[in-house]
Amino acid sequence: MIEVLVADDQALIRQAVTDILAGHSDITVSGRAVDGADAVDQAGRLRPDVVVMDIRMPGLDGIAATARICADPALADTRVLILTTFEEDEYLVAALRAGASGFIGKGAEPEDIVRAVRAVHAGDALLSPAATRALITRYVTVPARPALETIPELAELTDREREVLLLVARGRSNQEIAEDLVISPHTAKTHVNRVMTKLHAHDRAQLVIIAYETGLLAPGT
Repeated sequence: MIEVLVADDQALIRQAVTDILAGHSDITVSGRAVDGADAVDQAGRLRPDVVVMDIRMPGLDGIAATARICADPALADTRVLILTTFEEDEYLVAALRAGASGFIGKGAEPEDIVRAVRAVHAGDALLSPAATRALITRYVTVPARPALETIPELAELTDREREVLLLVARGRSNQEIAEDLVISPHTAKTHVNRVMTKLHAHDRAQLVIIAYETGLLAPGT
């Protein structure tokens, strides 16, 4: 059972999302938050599997709330799905940097929202590989990237794990990574999981951000 916390300052949206998700036997809505601060508080108490988070809310907004939830070691297994009417790319990048595992518009079909919840719960990034590559290439730039050896987390990676990180950042699936490195899909998945653990990343979307922002992979390459 996937336990979900819905956070939105509009009662109508909270109810609509709850009704959409409640119609599926593998999902239950365990809480509903009225703003970002309430979402952080309820997430800490309820430990949901997925938080469906709006961006524009009074007080603490959805991106700041996402950052707090994703930074809490006690909520390491909680994923955040951004559901918003503001689908500008800048919001998307900010959400991923904060630790969100997915980003979907409120104009999406009900089944798309359900699939998104299941996807982020499974540890997948909601963005397609092609969309991830295009987005990161366009928006994530670092004027003065530090040398790789000055990044402690990257220094902990083995050569093979660094190869895997680069392939993930280029939008490769586990199956594609396995084919590129001539290993089994299970081994590829194991490498990806180890990289996420060493870099303290919630999911593949976070690995993409890390690879670009540390300079391991340059935009456009």
